[in-house]
Amino acid sequence: MTNMRIIAGEYKSRLIQMPKSVDIRPTQDKVRGAIFNILGDVTGANTLDLFAGSGACGIEALSRGCRSVTFVDNNSRCLETVRANLELLAVNESDYNIIKANALSVFPRLEKAGEKFDLIFLDPPYYRSLAKKCLINVDSCDILSLTGLVIAEHFRKDDLFFDMNRLVLEKERRYGDTIISIYRKVASIRDD
Repeated sequence: MTNMRIIAGEYKSRLIQMPKSVDIRPTQDKVRGAIFNILGDVTGANTLDLFAGSGACGIEALSRGCRSVTFVDNNSRCLETVRANLELLAVNESDYNIIKANALSVFPRLEKAGEKFDLIFLDPPYYRSLAKKCLINVDSCDILSLTGLVIAEHFRKDDLFFDMNRLVLEKERRYGDTIISIYRKVASIRDD
């Protein structure tokens, strides 16, 4: 697959490129559409797209009215593709930020900068426990807004359970071997 399409919003039906010579697993149109149907109106949301790949989730969010998206990936080719896709769509540079970093190391950096996100997309490579490690970091770093959601796309056999302090599982949907788990931020579970 060399192209993907944007499903809805300002850039509906526009094609974006996939990174060449990079082993990534893009979120299928059907799954991406289902995620945004679950989320509903995302207008004005500040969004974090971790393991950005082609940038499809973040660009879909921008297309649907998100205020800004921060794209994070540690692969230069992926980030070049994200930048090229944003330029192709003529997205205003003030609407996005691109960070080359390991997803696990970026959390303290974002917290120190005072960043708060309404939506955090996690779509790490399967089989490496990265989804769980990222959730642990989101749970411990204060980067999710008070009404924020974390959308984790992971393999059905991945164990994401741990003793959470600020996140609760709100919804879970299965699409073949892919699970979409949506977490909501709450006041500290351990505060009594």
